[in-house]
Amino acid sequence: MNHPALSPDMTTTPTSTAASSNSPALSISDVSKHFADVLAVDGVSLDVADAELLALVGPSGCGKSTLLRMIAGLIPIESGRIELGGIVADDGRRSLPPEQRHVGLVFQEHALFPHLSVEKNIGFGVRTTNAERAGRVAEMLELVGLGSHGNRYPHELSGGERQRVALARALAPDPALLLLDEPFASLDPNLRAQVRSEVVDVLRSTGTAAVFVTHDQAEALAVGDRIAVMRDGRTLQVDGPDAIFHRPADRFVAAFMGEADFMTVAALRTSIAGTPEATDHLRGVDDDEIVMLRPDDIGFAVDPTGHARVSQAEFRGSTWCYTLELADGSTVRSMRSHVDACPLGTTVTPTLVAHHHPVVIPTR
Repeated sequence: MNHPALSPDMTTTPTSTAASSNSPALSISDVSKHFADVLAVDGVSLDVADAELLALVGPSGCGKSTLLRMIAGLIPIESGRIELGGIVADDGRRSLPPEQRHVGLVFQEHALFPHLSVEKNIGFGVRTTNAERAGRVAEMLELVGLGSHGNRYPHELSGGERQRVALARALAPDPALLLLDEPFASLDPNLRAQVRSEVVDVLRSTGTAAVFVTHDQAEALAVGDRIAVMRDGRTLQVDGPDAIFHRPADRFVAAFMGEADFMTVAALRTSIAGTPEATDHLRGVDDDEIVMLRPDDIGFAVDPTGHARVSQAEFRGSTWCYTLELADGSTVRSMRSHVDACPLGTTVTPTLVAHHHPVVIPTR
């Protein structure tokens, strides 16, 4: 099915029958999409509540941007169902065009009109009287901290300012849902963190529901009220940041969402010294079950009689990340304060940090 072209960051209003106010901002049910012989999205189901920020994260090619474009109506689904505020946007047979979905889009490239001023860029999608449009544009400029920049042009702005203009333009028509596709990927790391924080503050202040696509795990953890981890077109886990990081659904999620080492319960019991509090929950767990250990779960003490040695050290400014080689040749990482430097080759005894509980990783 072909749709009319969507102007950059355009937001639109659905014309279907109004739905219940109790409906989530977005509901996706068993949605799939092929490109030739490639199954890009494979039976994805998830909801986004009003005012919720959902971070959609996964490796390149996992289907997250395709899913975002299907929500926007830029790509038709093959099967399943997408509802926006309780209104059916696409069920594989009938599809609302993008301009009727009341959805805002913000892309990595900003997609600003170079020949229009900041004010005219922001007001582009606002379909009201001139006076109402001017008032809305002024409100958006203040909201994103660019009140004095209305007469400037995109080439006169920094990268962070252009991204804030793109956000203001997407928010100006008051969308029910905002879709952001890698919006900060082109910014340098320091500016990226600053603009990301500003964007999240704006979304919180407006109560706008949003789906935020990123391949950056730290960004997903920082932004999302919930996180959906995708791989090969499927959602592996949809949960809060704490659960995603500390209680991952499988080994892929564990490793993708942060540094992780894995060992059997038997190896943990023999290789890592732990307090009863840290290991009591593993009583009755089979020896061949796999546990996940993050670097902050592991400490160590210098011990000439220890059965491990420091084999690698990576300085990270406020911390050191040490790799400890165990007696059986396997390794585990340990995070330590920058003031506790330890020479390579030092013999040590690894320990579990108090109140840190190794997590058994489910097998699928």
